[in-house]
Amino acid sequence: MDNISKAPRATWRHPVWSTAQKSCVGTALGNGKLWFTTGKGIVTEVFYPRIDIPQIRDLGFIIADGQGFWQELKTLPESQLELEDPRIPLPIIRHHHERFDFTLKICADPERDVLLLDFLLEGDAALRPYLLCAARLGEDAENNRGWVGDWEGRPVLWAEQGPFGLALACRNADGYPALERCSVGEVGNSDLWQDFHQNGRMRWDYQEAGPGEVALASRLPRQGTLALGLGTSKEAAATNAWSSLAEGFQSCAAGYGTGWNAWHQRHPTPRNFASKLPAAANALYVRSATVLKVHEDRTFPGALVASLSIPWGEASDSRGGYHLVWSRDLVESAGALVAMGATTEARQVLTYLISTQQADGHWLQNQWLGGKPFWQGVQLDETGFPVLLASLLRQYKALNNVAVTDMITRALRFIVHEGPVTGQDRWEEDGGVNPFSLTVAIAALVEGADFLGGKASDCALMLADYWNARLEEWTFVRGTDLAERFQVPGYYVRITPADVLVQDGAQNEWVLIKNRAHDPHLPAGEQVANDFLQLVRYGLRSADDPHIVA
Repeated sequence: MDNISKAPRATWRHPVWSTAQKSCVGTALGNGKLWFTTGKGIVTEVFYPRIDIPQIRDLGFIIADGQGFWQELKTLPESQLELEDPRIPLPIIRHHHERFDFTLKICADPERDVLLLDFLLEGDAALRPYLLCAARLGEDAENNRGWVGDWEGRPVLWAEQGPFGLALACRNADGYPALERCSVGEVGNSDLWQDFHQNGRMRWDYQEAGPGEVALASRLPRQGTLALGLGTSKEAAATNAWSSLAEGFQSCAAGYGTGWNAWHQRHPTPRNFASKLPAAANALYVRSATVLKVHEDRTFPGALVASLSIPWGEASDSRGGYHLVWSRDLVESAGALVAMGATTEARQVLTYLISTQQADGHWLQNQWLGGKPFWQGVQLDETGFPVLLASLLRQYKALNNVAVTDMITRALRFIVHEGPVTGQDRWEEDGGVNPFSLTVAIAALVEGADFLGGKASDCALMLADYWNARLEEWTFVRGTDLAERFQVPGYYVRITPADVLVQDGAQNEWVLIKNRAHDPHLPAGEQVANDFLQLVRYGLRSADDPHIVA
């Protein structure tokens, strides 16, 4: 045993996140403000107290016998995840190895900011599970501190950074405190994984680590319940964690399920197709509805992030990832909420969008929940989508008394001034005339005109007609090498440079294809995307239009 108080500092840091390949996302519909994700059979990012603030990178397990054998669970080739009820995001994860089976049940406490993990190790009696948690409090990888300590006589692992505190506590199957041997370290140098990698067993017992990216570790009993508590201090987090453990996993899980069942009862599967769909399709519907609801914040009603993930997270230190708000994704999520009858949530989306509209009428490319910008590109469709949501809610008689005329006036003014060119397409890459962006802008002019009246309405409709009539002239090409190769008369291009508005031949200009290791250096007329299908979705072209079926 190497019992040294302070863990050695990491000499080189490259903090990253977890994989974006999530297998489950969850939250409790109660007083708690905690969201969790899973991937590769373990817990990945956990968010608190807002859905855009991750607090850990991951929480996983090592199974070892103390004699040289050890197996990190997330590296096993396959794990099985199941939901006993598709309406309730309470995952049961099963790991199988020739020497053991490990089962993990996960839920958030509906009353506290605590994630509970019920675990069971079966098989070889010499094996024990070890906890390994990488804290990233406040999304910060550089300034976390970790401690081994106790809270009112009970062992606890602590981390703290700025206004955030974290506590890990455990009880065994008999209800007694059960963090058996603890250590904290710095990721990449003195954490538990490095201990096993170098020594084949747990040798280090560091009592303090940081400031830096810290990892918390402990040997656990073969069966028990682990609590990850979060709060405004490490003491507050410990109080939350032990309160949840005192109540017990089964009680918290029952309350977790009650909250989700109640929400689904208020928004049942529509009868007109529920009886016509097979069971698997009905399960997919309710599971999809659950995923939508999980992505909703509680500090800012109506704010839904695009995804509880960070693209290429295992190689990225991005602060934003996809846990940000895009007005496009937000309105598309609201459309799904309207379709399933959750018009109250959809109306909250609209009021949130009204509050975050910029002075000139557009919306930020994306933003933190509180309205601060992250990326600041300008995408024309993101200004059109909120107008369409207002129209949709009015169509469903769910607009109530929300004041939308000012928002719509400013949005349409921006579209008139900036269109038909967009600063970026909906893939956030290139500027020009894009079929998807232009379709949304035209639809917004048409729908928004109904809210204006008088000459303003007439002008919006006239401009929509003009852009609609010129759409193929700007975005459809014929007789190209690509068309001849595939023996088609023509096709809609991915995007046309803005020069198409003033001169012929713009389709021959080179357009950079971003986010690729090698740009093929293709002209606009040789690049194809499926963006044009939005023309059919929004009724600007029929499905059998010659340009669509070409």
